[in-house]
This record gives sequence, structure tokens and C-alpha cells, in this order.
Amino acid sequence: MTVYLDIIIIENTLMNYIILLATGVICKEKIKHLRFIIASIIGSIYAVAYYITKLSIYISIISKIILSIVIIYIAFKPSKAKRFFKYTVIFYLTSFAFGGCAFAVLYYLDSKRVTILNEKFIGIYPIKATIIGGIIGFILINISLRIIKSKLDINDMFCTVKILNDNNKRVIKAMIDTGNFLKDPITNTPVIIIEKESLINILPNEILDNVKDIIEGKYSIQNIEYLSRVRILPFSSLGKKKGILLGIKTDRVEVTYNGENLIKDNIIIGICDSKLTNSNKYNCLLGLNFFREEEENYEYF
Repeated sequence: MTVYLDIIIIENTLMNYIILLATGVICKEKIKHLRFIIASIIGSIYAVAYYITKLSIYISIISKIILSIVIIYIAFKPSKAKRFFKYTVIFYLTSFAFGGCAFAVLYYLDSKRVTILNEKFIGIYPIKATIIGGIIGFILINISLRIIKSKLDINDMFCTVKILNDNNKRVIKAMIDTGNFLKDPITNTPVIIIEKESLINILPNEILDNVKDIIEGKYSIQNIEYLSRVRILPFSSLGKKKGILLGIKTDRVEVTYNGENLIKDNIIIGICDSKLTNSNKYNCLLGLNFFREEEENYEYF
């Protein structure tokens, strides 16, 4: 059988890129195309080296694990071991799903390309089957994750937020709002929505008592220190297509979630002039973008 190395490189690079792209989307990471392409090419070089040398080292489990580590690190460059483990698991799940879907597509579209060699099913994958299998695999994984997510315990939606500002601190119960991607349109800093009543003794009364007038330009803040901290935050929601929140940059925010602490400085607080819930079960809305190192360009909550 004739093997064309250029075809191997192209197909492997394409499939590696699709898998990395799906992994990034599922993990809600910002897509870095150049890093993905470099990582994909490295995976292709590995495949070419096997075809040329036929050395058993290239099909050993250890070699494949090392290759996966290199690809994941180049593509995502995770800063923590936990995040690296997450990317690796999703990467493998995506690879298995794509491989199974590509084989199924190949079997139904052109079963002649599927043969049995040494009691194993072997498929010769045209690029069409690879792409279709990748798309189907991505859709199936997304549906599966949505089903699993819908079954999560409701307690997983809550965390504790500690606001530190001007040597004052306040601990607030927060709900993680998956639809909240609000951020400062100028600095791209994540915004935490907090009820005004929960900010007493954290922010000056001058600001809390005149939130509406400050937004409308009817009141000028006398506290010089806070003038540079003020932000006007446009937002959209189901109840209001075009709204404006008053934002104040705070010194530090500490979030405790699932036993882990996340500390960030200069986070902006969006002051909500009304109650977020009648049950008072939470007084703060925390978006998913707070947990990410790099945010996507959304402004909805």
C-alpha cells in the first residue's frame, strides 16, 4: 500500500486541530489558533515518524502520554495542575468520541474501507469521514455535557465572596450565574453584581445613597479617591435590553468555591439597586468569566 506523507500530515494536522478546538470550546477557553496549529503539527510529525521508522516506541502508551502532555501544554499552557488534568481528560474524551464517530461514518458511507487485520478493525479514513466524524463527535459531547450539567447539585451553583476594600471586609453568599459575562467594556475586567444593601460599610454612603443620580449625571462624587474607580457599565438582560449599572473598582475579592480560594485584585463591583432574590439566599451574582484567566467578549448577565 502506498502511503503519501503529505496526506498523512494534512489529515493528522486537521484532525488534531479539530480535537483541540473542541476541547477549547468545551472547556470555555479562548481559542488561540496559532498555538493550536503548532500543537497539531507536532502531533502530525509524530504520526509521520511512526510511518517512516515503524519503531514500536511510537505506539507505546508512555510515548502517547508524553505526546498528549506536549500537545496540551503547547495549545493551552495551563498554569495549574488541576486545569492541566481537566484539559487532558477532555482532550482524550474528545479524541475517543471523534475516532468512534469517524469510524461509524466510514462504515456507513464506505464500508469497503473497513477491513479486519489481526482480529482488529482497520479503517482507511478519507478526509471527508474525518471531518464529518469530528463534527458529529463534537455535537454528541456537547449534548452529553449539557445533560450532565443539568443533573448537578444545586449547591454547586453557590460560593462565598469576600470583598476587601479600604481596610473593610464583607462576606457575601453568591450564586454562580452561567449567563453572566458582564465586564468593564474599557479594561475587560470581570464585574460582580452585588446588592446595594450588602455593600454598606464597604463603599462610601455618598455613593450608595446616590447610585441613580450618579448614573444620570445629576450628582458629582465628592470623594476624590473614588472618582477614578467609577465605571459606567452597559448591560443587556431578559428584562431590560439596554441598561446601565454603576460600577466601582474594589481593592480585592476572594472567592471560596468547592474548598478552593481564588483571589483577584481590582475587580469591579456592579451595584444592584434592587434585591436579586426574594428568598435572600444569595446577594451576589458571580459570572463564569471571573474564574477564567482570559475572558470572552460578552456583556450579558
